Amino acid sequence: MLKPLIKECVKEMILEEGLLTNIVSEVAAGMQGQIITETRRPAPQDNSEDLQIKQKSVEARKKLQEHRRKLMDAIGKDSYNGVDIFENVEPTKPQAATPRAGAVDLGDPSDSGVDISSILGNASDIWKALK
Repeated sequence: MLKPLIKECVKEMILEEGLLTNIVSEVAAGMQGQIITETRRPAPQDNSEDLQIKQKSVEARKKLQEHRRKLMDAIGKDSYNGVDIFENVEPTKPQAATPRAGAVDLGDPSDSGVDISSILGNASDIWKALK
């Protein structure tokens, strides 16, 4: 006889008096414990690294020009009628160290490639004649 009365009083206290919200907030606060938050600070700009990169780039370009000059000297200036065969030639871009699975290496995407449309000449006419 007492049990239903106590049950209804507890239910009334929890729902009508707002005790449930207090219980939930206390449980949530207890579950959180110490919250660790991460704050990211912007990396300091190090101009010395940029300067070193630019310096290495200039050195690499000079080294490349010197290498080209040596190649032309080795070939001989009279070969190719004095035409610089390395003029406006850029070295290929380095390939990725580890290619992705299933990736196809078709070369540099900015390279238009070689036009092969004239290799077979009048191939379409030949095929028409064979029919």
